[in-house]
Amino acid sequence: MLTPWLISIFTVFAVYFLDRWENRHIKSLFDWIPAILLAYIIPAIISYLLNVDYSQSEIHDYSKDYFIPLAIIAVMSSLSLSQLKAIGWKPIALFVAGSMFIAMFPVLLGIGLLDTELISKTLIDEGYWKGIPPIVGSWIGGSTSQLVLKELVECPENIFLSVLVMDNILVNIWTILMFQTIKKSGFLNSRFNISDVAMPEEMRTDSGSKMAPLLCALVLLGCVFLGNLIIGSFIVKVVVLSVVGLLLSNFVRQWNFSFALKAGAILIIVVMAVLGLKLQFATLGFDISFLGFLIVWLLGHFIFMMIIAKLLNVNMAWVPIASMANVGGIATAPAVTAAYEKKWMPHAIVLAILSMATGTFWGMLTIYLLQHFLV
Repeated sequence: MLTPWLISIFTVFAVYFLDRWENRHIKSLFDWIPAILLAYIIPAIISYLLNVDYSQSEIHDYSKDYFIPLAIIAVMSSLSLSQLKAIGWKPIALFVAGSMFIAMFPVLLGIGLLDTELISKTLIDEGYWKGIPPIVGSWIGGSTSQLVLKELVECPENIFLSVLVMDNILVNIWTILMFQTIKKSGFLNSRFNISDVAMPEEMRTDSGSKMAPLLCALVLLGCVFLGNLIIGSFIVKVVVLSVVGLLLSNFVRQWNFSFALKAGAILIIVVMAVLGLKLQFATLGFDISFLGFLIVWLLGHFIFMMIIAKLLNVNMAWVPIASMANVGGIATAPAVTAAYEKKWMPHAIVLAILSMATGTFWGMLTIYLLQHFLV
């Protein structure tokens, strides 16, 4: 039987070489399904055809301990602080607005529709309101915030299981939609008369003698191994490795920026291939009205961010990037970004780190508002 390792390796090589195949049919395929998204779907299709669940495989632990940290430090080490400033305050403001909407919308909708069956029966009587904070934590802060908020709100296991299933389905669909949306950024900029569409500064250009790729790779690996040895918390590890990456790119004069960026792009494909092993097409039973509520919630989040982007006159590409930093996280945010512009990947990671750092806070705000204004 195929192992998850073989499936992931096959996926990475297949996607890597297909993406570079100068065939017009293949190129047409990648116009609709980006290489990184294909890396996400292939393992799911294989596991579905084999009827095997790889969601609990040990490869996910390796991905969390090594692949994701390596991708983070590689991408971050391709960025200089002077170029990071090129993001400006507008994308950050857009991101924060998206987080605020996620945290506050359920309460505002609940107050407005208090007498409806969705609110009075599903959310209040059946207790589904306790599943809302873990979703806020999952969307903004990731799995760590989700579990913390589950305990804080004392969410029952049956509701939490339903939330996990619906959350998984929606985030998978949302990732696909954001991959497609970011490719329409030019059309959206034109449609909404966005004039501020300038690209961030180029990554620092290579000049003079640069560190050999092998030595550069060993430095990155050494940092990750050392990080795993002395840091237990995944969030702390992400933040520390991001800082180390920035230090490498800004204080090591011979640092190989080009290699770091290419390595980061390949590692993102690896991470997506492993994540794809968790994607399951079969669904469990759940409350349809609550699922509808989640769909409205997500769509409202996106529409609200588009309105803010229009008001700020900022490139519409930042909407799916900031949305994935909120809803997706440290792996999918730069993956979606790479489908538009690989040089923006470090910026997406910064937003995702900000998301991880603030998710629990936003969830606690949601709990407070729910308890005081809804239940």
